[in-house]
Amino acid sequence: MISYKNSLQILNKGRIKVKNENILTNKSLNRICSSNIYSKFNYPAGNNAAFDGYAINSNDTKKLNRQKSKAFKIIGSVSAGNKPFKGRIKKFEAVEIMTGGIIPKGFNTIIPIESINFYPNKKSRKFIIINKRIKKNDHVRFAGSDYKKGELIIKKNTIILPNHILALKTLGIKFVKVKRKINILFFSTGNEISNKELIPNWKVRNSNSHYIQNLNQSFLFNFKNGGILRDNHQNIFKLKIKKILNSKTDIIITSGAVSAGKFDYIPRVVKTFKLSNFFKSVAIRPGKPILFAKISGKQKAIFGLPGNPMSSSACFRFFVFPYISKVLGLQSERPIRAILKNNFMKKKNFTRFAKSRLTTTKNGKIEVEILKGQESFRIKSFVQSNTWSLLPSGKSKFKKGDVVDCFFPNHPNQSLIW
Repeated sequence: MISYKNSLQILNKGRIKVKNENILTNKSLNRICSSNIYSKFNYPAGNNAAFDGYAINSNDTKKLNRQKSKAFKIIGSVSAGNKPFKGRIKKFEAVEIMTGGIIPKGFNTIIPIESINFYPNKKSRKFIIINKRIKKNDHVRFAGSDYKKGELIIKKNTIILPNHILALKTLGIKFVKVKRKINILFFSTGNEISNKELIPNWKVRNSNSHYIQNLNQSFLFNFKNGGILRDNHQNIFKLKIKKILNSKTDIIITSGAVSAGKFDYIPRVVKTFKLSNFFKSVAIRPGKPILFAKISGKQKAIFGLPGNPMSSSACFRFFVFPYISKVLGLQSERPIRAILKNNFMKKKNFTRFAKSRLTTTKNGKIEVEILKGQESFRIKSFVQSNTWSLLPSGKSKFKKGDVVDCFFPNHPNQSLIW
C-alpha cells in the first residue's frame, strides 16, 4: 500500500498522450485549447459611438459658452451596421449617430441625445444648439480599445467556457485547436449488479456507471458503457483489454472486483499485460483498493475503482480526473480553502476524502461542515454534500477552526473558480 502523494507521482509518470484537433468554436465548450489563441482583428473594428447622439468636431466648440452659442447643421445620420457616412464635412456641422455607429472622419466626439437642444424644435430637427465647450473623444469607443489585432485572447491549456466562446465569436475565430477528448470505456463488475429497477435484496442496482457517465461534460471525456462483467468473466475481461489495445479507447475503468476477494480478478488480469506504471491499494478512505496501470508501449491506461458508490465516486474525483487533467495539459487544480465548522477524527496515516458542505458567513468567510454518514455505502450524505474535504495523512485530529482543502464533486474547481 502506498501513500496518496506517491500514487499521484505514479499517475503523473504514467500519462498517456492524446492528439490535437481543430473544431468549430461554437462546439468548443469545456474543451482544452492546445495553443494560444490571438485576435485576428481590432475590436472595436472602428471608432464608434458609445451612446445615441450627435457627432461633432470638438474644435468647433472652443469659443462657445452660455453667452455665445452656435447652431450646428445636421447633415446626415449613421446607425450601427450601416456603411460609414462619407459626405463632405464643414465647420459647425453634425451627424446624428446611433450607439455602435462608425464615427465619420472629421468628427471626434459624441454629444448624447439627452443633452441636445434642437432648432427649430425637437420634431423638426435641422440644427443642434451648443452653448459650451465639448471635450474631445467624449463617448467614443476607439478601434482596438478592447482587443488589438494580434492580442492574446485565451492562453494555451485553458478550459474554454461560454464567456470565452463569446469573445472568440466576436473576434472572428471560427475554428480552435483543442486537445482531443479522452475516450473512456467503463465496466461494472459482479453478479450482484443489475440494470433492473425491481430487484431482490441480494442484488444491487447499477449506479456507478450512470454517475460517471453524467460527469463527462464537466470532466472532459467521452463515455462508453462496456456493460457488466460477471464473477466468471475473467477471460472475457482479458480479451476485451486485448481488443482495446488497438482501438480509440484511451482509458478503461472498472468498478468493483478490485480488492482481495475470491472473485476480485481485475488486478490478476491487468498484471498479465506488460505494464510501465502500476499501483494497487492506496492509504485513502474511501477507496483503498484502487488500481492504476499504464500499458507498456501503448497509449492506454486502466483504473480499477472499488465497487461501493462513494469509493468509486471519490476515486474518480481524486485519481481519474487529476490524471485526465494532466493528460490534457491543465494546471494542477487549486483547492477551495475553507474553515472547518466541526471536529473530525481519522486514521493518522490515511488521506481522507470526506463528504462535506460548503457555506459562507455574512462576513464572506467560507466554512465547511464534514457531514455525518461517511461510510462508503451511504449515498444520503453525498446527496446532502456539495464538496469533498481532502484531509491529508500525517494528522488524525481535525478541529473546528482548522483550514481544510475542498473540491467540488461534480465539477473541476478550474471551471468555477480561478
